[in-house]
Amino acid sequence: MPRTFDDARRWTRLGTELFLEAAGLEGDSALPGWSRRQLVAHVAANAGALGNLVHWAATGEPTPMYSSPEERAAGTENGARLPEAELLAWLRRSADTLATGMDDLTDGRWRAEVVTAQGRTVPATELPWMRAREVCVHAVDLANGVSFTDLPADFLTALCDDVVAKRAAAPGPAVSLRTPNAAWELPGSGETALVTGELPTIAAYLTGRGAVPAAPTLGAWL
Repeated sequence: MPRTFDDARRWTRLGTELFLEAAGLEGDSALPGWSRRQLVAHVAANAGALGNLVHWAATGEPTPMYSSPEERAAGTENGARLPEAELLAWLRRSADTLATGMDDLTDGRWRAEVVTAQGRTVPATELPWMRAREVCVHAVDLANGVSFTDLPADFLTALCDDVVAKRAAAPGPAVSLRTPNAAWELPGSGETALVTGELPTIAAYLTGRGAVPAAPTLGAWL
């Protein structure tokens, strides 16, 4: 069943709670080359960037997520150097501000079109999904007690749908993915590889966050 707008709002709230609870700052995250501090700053900056798109939808005034790739990278690096209390306060404040902005959008303004950092033109109704994906997956990336098994099955199914759609448009190996209750097909080169597992395992594999024995290596997702 396709994800709904209400689903995405619910997953955003849940993922935000998970991320905030797991947001310790010391040590490395599960993302190669990223500290937990950098990841926390990245997620805080993402809330502000999505808030720009909420403003765009609310007012009609074009407000890009980031002024440039350099500004986006600088937000993460500068934020990671903040004192612990300031960084955690920014994380919570940015999440609260984004949630309030979304709550204030009217039904009509949710249908307004905005442009993402990747240059996609989407209705504002896509913004909760973008945030849900960010906070849920990065809560796992913090490597501080949250795993894919802690995420709702309906979110994981929607995540797999989303990742498969993106991967299907890029070169890669042909893969047939099977869980006890769902299946996906990745078109690609070579003989089709069969990859089976529970839903959290398949979601981790598709997003590049978990290996499956004998499964082909996938390229970057985002």
